[in-house]
Amino acid sequence: MKVKVIFFASLRDAVGTGTETVELAGDAASVAQVREALIAKGEAWAHAFRNLKRIRAAVNQELAGDDAVVKEGDEVAFFPPVTGG
Repeated sequence: MKVKVIFFASLRDAVGTGTETVELAGDAASVAQVREALIAKGEAWAHAFRNLKRIRAAVNQELAGDDAVVKEGDEVAFFPPVTGG
């Protein structure tokens, strides 16, 4: 299955792109599995995801945890936590 991944802010800078298509085995995966597939792409990716406490995820524009289900055609976004003021 293929999912579209979007990166924001410092993650986008670290990996050098704002979007990526990830192909995973099976009909469904978790957010954690998507992240692990990205980390497996190489050092820049592993470095970008080194501090998981500072990375949030969303599936189809809704905040999601590591165990959230991702299906074919879904959009997964990774971003640092944001603060307002």
